[in-house]
Amino acid sequence: MTTKRLARLAAAESPPSGKDAINAALELFQRRWTLRILWELRAEDASLNFRALQAACGDLSASVLNQRLTELREALLVEHDAGSGYRLGAQGRSLLVAIAPLLQWAPRWAREVQKAGNAG
Repeated sequence: MTTKRLARLAAAESPPSGKDAINAALELFQRRWTLRILWELRAEDASLNFRALQAACGDLSASVLNQRLTELREALLVEHDAGSGYRLGAQGRSLLVAIAPLLQWAPRWAREVQKAGNAG
């Protein structure tokens, strides 16, 4: 496992606490490009090869993409099929369901920030 908390979670002999689990997830998500990669794979039928995923992410280097994909595969969020490419695994799809409220909240928040910026 690539992140420290994820490695501890995988090695634990007892079920992880909620605190340990969320800390491991947040440690993974805070790594640069991680959420963007998951976002680009969000379509239900999305399966992107390495180059297509790199292009979708913009200026992401091949080495960083490779590292993040390794981490996401170890975390069971992304799956890889040599014939079709990378796609979200079952845990990755359930993550999208979990963050759906954030997708609804973000535009409202952005409008408020914009409004506050224009007022001051």
